Amino acid sequence: MTDSVIDLNADLAEGYGRWTLTDDEALLSVVTSANIACGFHAGDAATMRRVCEGAAERGVTIGAHVSYQDLAGFGRRNMTVPADELAAEVAYQIGALEVFARAAGTKVAYVKPHGALYNRVVHDEEQADAVVRGIKLADPRLPVLCLPDSAILRQAEQAGMDGFTEAFADRAYTEAGTLVPRGTPGAVITDPQQVVERALALAVEGSTTTPDGKPVQIRARSLCLHGDTPGAVELAQRVRTALETAGVRVEACA
Repeated sequence: MTDSVIDLNADLAEGYGRWTLTDDEALLSVVTSANIACGFHAGDAATMRRVCEGAAERGVTIGAHVSYQDLAGFGRRNMTVPADELAAEVAYQIGALEVFARAAGTKVAYVKPHGALYNRVVHDEEQADAVVRGIKLADPRLPVLCLPDSAILRQAEQAGMDGFTEAFADRAYTEAGTLVPRGTPGAVITDPQQVVERALALAVEGSTTTPDGKPVQIRARSLCLHGDTPGAVELAQRVRTALETAGVRVEACA
């Protein structure tokens, strides 16, 4: 048994109009935090409202999943956006989601960058500062959910804001503790048993391994469960069951 505590977050509301990607209703019954797309990489007003209402009904914490403005590329294409423009776009996305969260009787409780922006602010101090300024513009009390030892975590702390670190059970890590880029063989782990085992190791031991088996220390308060992979709901349920069976308390961090 263990006294570990972990949050389970998933990217939700990643549909647009008639197109759907994630099983939001099913995932909301498993996760403790929902990263809700705010319309820039996915999501639209009706979808945002529906998922906020579902999260509120289940007591799931809502986070703004902010992105570069890139619907065609699902927010995964590298961009360089002027800092002031990026700060305004981040604040805009948070504000849009807050309207629907409040209407559902809850609130936006944290912010998590998405895709290319998420990876960019791991090392780019200027873009990280712009995201932090955007969050402060919307609500300086909002914490950011991000990778450990990242530029955005440093920027948030310097700005007097809180930060929560997260890890990925279904993504491969480099020796430096960063994610292996998508498109690289082995970057996304699809074997369910391996994902469950990695989730347990991250939650209990704070560690994982590189593709060639080298240990990597990853201290995280939250685990991300990707909702756009085949069998995502069943896998998320398996991960949560395994964590709780091992004595890990599963609860939101924000």
